[in-house]
Amino acid sequence: MQYWIMGGGGIGQALAKACIARGEHVVLFSRTDPKLSQIHWLPVDNTDEQALAAATQDLPLPDRVINTLGMLQQGRQQPEKRLEQLSEAALLNSIHINTWPTLAMAQILATRLTRTQPLLFAALSARVGSISDNRGGGWYSYRISKAALNMALKTISIEWQRRFPAAMVVGLHPGTVDTPLSAPFSRGLPEGQLHTPSQAALNLLEVLDTRTLAHSGRIFAWDGKEIQP
Repeated sequence: MQYWIMGGGGIGQALAKACIARGEHVVLFSRTDPKLSQIHWLPVDNTDEQALAAATQDLPLPDRVINTLGMLQQGRQQPEKRLEQLSEAALLNSIHINTWPTLAMAQILATRLTRTQPLLFAALSARVGSISDNRGGGWYSYRISKAALNMALKTISIEWQRRFPAAMVVGLHPGTVDTPLSAPFSRGLPEGQLHTPSQAALNLLEVLDTRTLAHSGRIFAWDGKEIQP
């Protein structure tokens, strides 16, 4: 089985290692060299659709694609606690990183898929992107960009059900993982709620292994439970 993994952060690298341990072939798309043996690394900015198209044009279609990109804070951009802290630049930057790469890769895949080509296309979402589950408020740019990602996945799944009925599209919530993204917000979590990247990778792969075409367009947490939009 061949995987395309977008993003070389903590979860992306852990997924690559877990797939390699299972004997899978992995192509990793990231800007920095993960220095992992037994993978095919392509130096790509995953937010650049032209670079992605160039990098994938000579590759055979994979069995599974997992987009692990995610940004909660970057430089001066921090999660907003109040509406007045939100800026257009921060919102657009969050959408550029958290939403757009999934759509860009889906566009590339759509030019090559056939009606009988099996494919599992997944992207890391977040529970805070659920509109119905939003009880805490705040984090405007992150929540909005992840909610937009969830809508993108749902809309892609509907179109592909007509055009590419053998393809499945799902969103994944990895839980709180011990990575730089969540480091500032993971202090004081109850024991067992902070997952290591390797644990998260195994959890996510187990979820993917147990999904079927009937699950397409839905969002699932690391434990397999569905998250409502």
